[in-house]
Amino acid sequence: MMNAIAFLGNSTMRPSKCLLRAFTRLSPSRDTAFQSHHSRCINQNINNQDPYRITKLRNVVQFCTNRPSSVTTQVASEARNLSASRTCTKDPTLDKIIAKNGLNVKPLTVERLEEDEKDEEVVNGDVRNIDKDGLENVRRKEIEEEAWRLLRQSVVTYCDSPVGTMAANDPTDTAPLNYDQVFVRDFVPSALAFLMKGEGEIVRNFLLYTLQLQSWEKTVDCYSPGQGLMPASFKVRTSPLEEDKFEEVLDPDFGLWWIILLRAYGKITGDYSLQERVDVQTGIKMIANLCLADGFDMFPTLLVTDGSCMIDRRMGIHGHPLEIQALFYSALRSSREMITINDSSKNLVRTINNRLSAISFHIRENYWVDKGKINEIYRYKTEEYSTDATNKFNIYPDQVSPWLMDWIPESHRCGFLVGNLQPAHMDFRFFTLGNLWSIISSLGTPRQNQAILNLIEEKWDDLIGHMPLKICFPALESSEWHIITGSDPKNTPWSYHNGGSWPTLLWQFTLACMKMGRPELAEKAVTLAEKRLQADRWPEYYDTRYGKFIGKKSRLYQTWTIAGFLTAKQLLQNPEMASSLFWEEDLELLETCVCVLTKSGRKSCSRAAAKSQILI
Repeated sequence: MMNAIAFLGNSTMRPSKCLLRAFTRLSPSRDTAFQSHHSRCINQNINNQDPYRITKLRNVVQFCTNRPSSVTTQVASEARNLSASRTCTKDPTLDKIIAKNGLNVKPLTVERLEEDEKDEEVVNGDVRNIDKDGLENVRRKEIEEEAWRLLRQSVVTYCDSPVGTMAANDPTDTAPLNYDQVFVRDFVPSALAFLMKGEGEIVRNFLLYTLQLQSWEKTVDCYSPGQGLMPASFKVRTSPLEEDKFEEVLDPDFGLWWIILLRAYGKITGDYSLQERVDVQTGIKMIANLCLADGFDMFPTLLVTDGSCMIDRRMGIHGHPLEIQALFYSALRSSREMITINDSSKNLVRTINNRLSAISFHIRENYWVDKGKINEIYRYKTEEYSTDATNKFNIYPDQVSPWLMDWIPESHRCGFLVGNLQPAHMDFRFFTLGNLWSIISSLGTPRQNQAILNLIEEKWDDLIGHMPLKICFPALESSEWHIITGSDPKNTPWSYHNGGSWPTLLWQFTLACMKMGRPELAEKAVTLAEKRLQADRWPEYYDTRYGKFIGKKSRLYQTWTIAGFLTAKQLLQNPEMASSLFWEEDLELLETCVCVLTKSGRKSCSRAAAKSQILI
């Protein structure tokens, strides 16, 4: 449990009163009421320690709400103790500004009628000189322009600085729940879109403000969360002081992705000074130390509870789900790149290297399935307990479901990493995010990574359908759905996390395709999504087996749908930026894991032996 909290850091905390029960949850469900401690708006220019700045975003509106809060301010570090408090006076014209550009504003897509008519006149006046491709390019440009406008309208500011984007910005939504928060995970595609656009200020601010919300000390009454927890989300709200004065407050929740985004910021902007700051280095080390803390688990993978990843509701993925292992691996590789090597950090770096090697071997060897591997599992002997056992996890052959035997392609060029593995249990479902991040981070071998894309291409209708991409396949149905999900009304078969289609996965699919030299697959998926996203008002997810319909409870104008589309487009247009976001195979990581490949015992490692393993 602590290992899971260590990496994901998704917990919700209230300080100060023992009666306010502190609890942790590994991934914040958007259907849960928001609870948190908060940090006051401080009069601190976070760029003072480093003068690097990029042009400030335009059309950014200060995001304020008047929700009361009963929780007290908590000072998280000495750095924040040096800063003075600051109040923000609410301008009487603010409501008018918000009404024009702010939270609940319907994008004015119909106000371009006159301009559209002019375009149409030009087209009709010389229709013979404009081909279909030209009209299609104009249409695509309009879709991108709308997406950028919507993304900018979702920007949240704190103390007059842009700090993130809210999860959704539907102008017709009167009960946004916690979709008006800035989620770390959801902000990643927004951050990449802004970075590739050359607008890095919002990302820099986001990284530094979320660092301030990290739990530097174990200060919560009745419960002591591990040091190093990073916020999963935060919300900017206003607290009334006196008369017309208001104080801005950051209310944090807790989660992951921060380290991966920090690396991306340095790679794209070339500003590595942010990584080198003392407070940032301390934050990285605290997260890494917590991730790598010893626990009861005997596997190198991270032990987590159900609802611990992008699938943040009960779906039977507790234990060692692939998605978390791929993100954990990526975070450790990012940490190893960014940690400054000195006497105080060399032991931590050594521990990171050992863990990376162990995870790499474990996933490649035990999570991989193709037709041949499934046939081998189908013929497994059980109750084997010697060191020579083939069935090391005591997997029962009856776990190989009929759907899998019919679904897996004949070709050995196709395969995938299973969703989960633990003693006597193997979850054979295809989880898209875990497989994509295994490609992006080189957790899988080059052959395995190509085979995953081959499988997606072969099973295009099942995994892509009318709207990219299925979050998992197949869906849980009938009694299995009742038992595993608890009859979850949102996770009905082929909806939401239970086999729904999520357009935000486009950017990760695009990055994986570009890494493996398959941009045509990504272009095909982006073109497919482009035909519907704008017309459907940028939904959160789609329903049915082939993703034909907008999700029955899907939020509209979902920010990470918009940002995922924009990021995918920019990655295709800027291959050099894509290459800075993924990881290539690292032979040094394999030199340790090849030691365990022989059943007769350990042998001395060599680069040649390590290199041989990339051909598994």
